[in-house]
Amino acid sequence: MKKTTSRAPVPYRIIESERDIREGIRALRRKCPVMRTLHDAAGDPPLRRRPAGFEGLARIVIGQQVSVASAGAIWTRTAEICRPFEPQNLLRLTDARLSTAGLSRAKMRTLRAIASAAMTDLDLEGLGQESDAAIHTALTRLVGIGPWTADVYIMFCLGRADGWAAGDLALQIATQRALRLDLRPDADELKRIAERWRPWRGVAARLLWAYYAAARTQSSAVPV
Repeated sequence: MKKTTSRAPVPYRIIESERDIREGIRALRRKCPVMRTLHDAAGDPPLRRRPAGFEGLARIVIGQQVSVASAGAIWTRTAEICRPFEPQNLLRLTDARLSTAGLSRAKMRTLRAIASAAMTDLDLEGLGQESDAAIHTALTRLVGIGPWTADVYIMFCLGRADGWAAGDLALQIATQRALRLDLRPDADELKRIAERWRPWRGVAARLLWAYYAAARTQSSAVPV
């Protein structure tokens, strides 16, 4: 059976609404000229909250290394053949059935690993009370889940205001451009850089992603 424990909630600031985003932006603008510049250029970033638990983690896995449009389509088809979307229902589906949704074998394997763990010893609902380090440990032991997936779950499913995905390529590129660095920072360097944005690294990440998206849009609009 799945292990459950009784504990007091960990006191993390949570991003639940656009109001929380605006609070974080105000704090970042006061302390960091770079964040002011990014906000002036890109405006308020989107909330980007997702449900926690099995569904939220599954959607992150499905969205890995595919476009937003493709991820949405694959998720819709997966949810249609797995109703309600719960671990025991997914485990009943064959690979052949799951493949009709557009899932790769690797993603099917990861979804099954999550579902099996959720049925036994992984308390996904209780992760919201754990530290970031404990969440990383619990998730990255599963097949197909690495630090990036754990970080994105912490940021968007648990909504932690200080969440940060140091291994995200877009964040690395956006930070390089925003700070005018000669080289793209790796994950360790990006962690060090982001210390200046605590306790609102999750909002800083949203601003950097918005800046990155705006820069890509502008470059694609330039005639060749």
